[in-house]
Amino acid sequence: MTTKHEQILFYIESLEVGSKISVRQIAKAMDVSEGTAYRAIKDAEARGIVSTIERVGTVRIEKQEKKNIERLTFAEVVNIVEGTVLGGREGLHKTLSKFVIGAMKIDAMLKYVDRDSLLIVGNRESVHQASLEHGAAVLITGGFDTSEEVKELADSLALPLISSAYDTFTIATLINRAIDDRLIKKEILLVEDLVNREKEPPVTLQVGDTVGDWQRLMEQTGHTRFPIVDPEGRVHGIVTSKDVAGVPGEQTLERVMTKSPRTVTGRTSVASAAHTMVWEGIELLPVVEHRKLVGVISRQDVLRALQYNQNQPQGQTIQDLILSGFEEVREDRSVRLSGTVTPIMTNQLGSINPGVLMTLINEAGELAIRRLKNSDMVVENVTVYFLKPIQIDSQVTILADVIDIGRKFGKVDVEIYSGSDLMGKALFTAQVLER
Repeated sequence: MTTKHEQILFYIESLEVGSKISVRQIAKAMDVSEGTAYRAIKDAEARGIVSTIERVGTVRIEKQEKKNIERLTFAEVVNIVEGTVLGGREGLHKTLSKFVIGAMKIDAMLKYVDRDSLLIVGNRESVHQASLEHGAAVLITGGFDTSEEVKELADSLALPLISSAYDTFTIATLINRAIDDRLIKKEILLVEDLVNREKEPPVTLQVGDTVGDWQRLMEQTGHTRFPIVDPEGRVHGIVTSKDVAGVPGEQTLERVMTKSPRTVTGRTSVASAAHTMVWEGIELLPVVEHRKLVGVISRQDVLRALQYNQNQPQGQTIQDLILSGFEEVREDRSVRLSGTVTPIMTNQLGSINPGVLMTLINEAGELAIRRLKNSDMVVENVTVYFLKPIQIDSQVTILADVIDIGRKFGKVDVEIYSGSDLMGKALFTAQVLER
């Protein structure tokens, strides 16, 4: 039996894209409290099927596929530029394919404007109208307004007409930054990328099945680990060959299974799932949605995905910016990173940010272990003994020396120098994912 929360989510998903949603409306339609409706709407927003826009409200939007995640909706643009919607609210759920800066004569400008694009322009009413007629939305800079005729045209075409107090350069920078953030998210592997829901559902056993049922299913599939679910599809446990070893065939699995096992959702990152599996010694993780089983991932699935992702082009993250100015030197059992403290790496006092130092410690530790074991790994612990302030423009050297290495772990002693002065010391420990 589905819960009220799940019923509300199903109801929201059934609404047409572009529909406005409110807590009061949902509470009345589903006969629930406003608190329950509010929590469900926030969950729907986290799942990417609704978006909340200031001074407009909450709107049902099309959930973006991961391959198109870098494309922003006009609703998101409104939030990014802190804009006001002057017209065309019905089109806020649409995605923009590109944006064009209107800093030229109208005839030349319209050569670059096409359907689903966004024209960023100042107080030029004729340009606003021409852009809408060409199928493009308009973002007016400087906080300017436009005529009622243009607003009515935007409404009739369902093309957003937005005004923002920011200047053109600031708006372009904000939108570019948002797109770059989306590209980075696109490169982060999620569990849902590993679960193909178009295939047959995962093989399971039911609550009430016996060890004999496990034996027959094991012979049919060749697998030894299975989720235990109830008739509603909710996960109650996991059973493995270790659990049933030496147990009579008539014994129910409820007596021997691992109850309330760890689960993940499709939005969990593969790196987080890998850490959970290594940390807790788990070989199989159930994947749930609305608390119901939708798939399973194995440790082998996670390793293959992480190894594949390492070979793909990556966007520029804060970590990339930090490490771009450092050179790596490898020795027998150690790694040395050398570079300069740049302004982006400092705090308000002009010394290196502790978070930046932690990034350098982690990178040096991983490189040192990977020098001896070419495997993926997850950080288990970083113990920092002391850190001293290092000023901007100082030369920094991070020396990572492997002090212990095993089949499934590695320990690294990390020292941080500025010139010949020891400025920090840490112990880095990681669990190695066997291939």
